[in-house]
Amino acid sequence: MATLLIIDSSVFPTDASASRSVTDAFRKTWEEQHPEGTVIHRDLAANPVPHITADAHTAGFADPAAHTPEQAAAFAARVQLIEELEQADAVLIGAPMYNFSIPSTLKAWLDNVILIGRTAMTEDSKVKGTPVTVVASRGGSYAPGTPREGYEYVQTYLQAVLADTLAVDLHFIVPELTMAPQNPAMTELIPLFEASRERALQDASAKAKEVAERVAA
Repeated sequence: MATLLIIDSSVFPTDASASRSVTDAFRKTWEEQHPEGTVIHRDLAANPVPHITADAHTAGFADPAAHTPEQAAAFAARVQLIEELEQADAVLIGAPMYNFSIPSTLKAWLDNVILIGRTAMTEDSKVKGTPVTVVASRGGSYAPGTPREGYEYVQTYLQAVLADTLAVDLHFIVPELTMAPQNPAMTELIPLFEASRERALQDASAKAKEVAERVAA
């Protein structure tokens, strides 16, 4: 049966998180399509993975037989995360914008699973072509033509590491203006926020159904 790997990184619970509400909508539709499938959920806010260390990094380029005990232990933790990614038929990532970039917990996960010669920059990668949907929520708007377009580093970065480096089939869902209900200066933007949220929820359900049909084919 199909396996969906979900990576959530918002520090807020679902009822207070723009990204989690959308990943939850994706998951519900996915489970309707694959009621007997497997969902692996990593909540990086509740259970962050270790940041990459010198031992974990160097072990990825060394003969396992030559690993020090420290390298072996650090690399084993990386391999667990890498195998989860390799075995997934589809991946869903919640990536809210914090200070113009992704949460540090998500960066730590990426640093662990990106391994040149295994998941990256190799034709033999089991990750290549995997459908990956990223919910890239943000408090304002950084769309082309907006004043803050030049500060958009979430999609730009994730395009580089997921599509260009891991060679996955990448799709973005972007709920924006999520701070409008909380910020008095953005009150007039609340209708645009509500429209963006509704569109993101619909897109999540539609994308989940599309990907579920694809991996079942």
